[in-house]
Amino acid sequence: MTREAIQALLDRRRSAVLGRDTEAFGAVYAESAQVESPLAGHLTGREAIMRAQDAVFNAFPDAAIVEDVALIDGERAAVIADFSGTQTGEILGLPPTGRAFRIPVVYLSVVRDNQIVSERRIYDFTGLLVQIGVLKAKPAS
Repeated sequence: MTREAIQALLDRRRSAVLGRDTEAFGAVYAESAQVESPLAGHLTGREAIMRAQDAVFNAFPDAAIVEDVALIDGERAAVIADFSGTQTGEILGLPPTGRAFRIPVVYLSVVRDNQIVSERRIYDFTGLLVQIGVLKAKPAS
């Protein structure tokens, strides 16, 4: 795949997140894709990836993502982004807190045949929980 084709695929993923479109989000992943995520754990298959993303859409319906320019090398892509929103729905069995969050996220993806076949998502899950008020932490001194 060309760099442009991979970028177009990543753009479709971002547009699906911004549009809260679970079907369009799932379409960028291969049927047997693998995703590692601090929030969702290890996911195998498009349906599991879509269910996990739908849970994020429901918990954070105002979620926004701002991505830096993707770094693309062959079939691999790295995207650094800012992910933000407000927890107004349940997530992981935790009731909504109404609190906002903003965290940096890194997506490390492998793309083949115009679909993401594997992805590792890296972000501060503990920081997310502190920001939405689920965990308490003392400020650094």
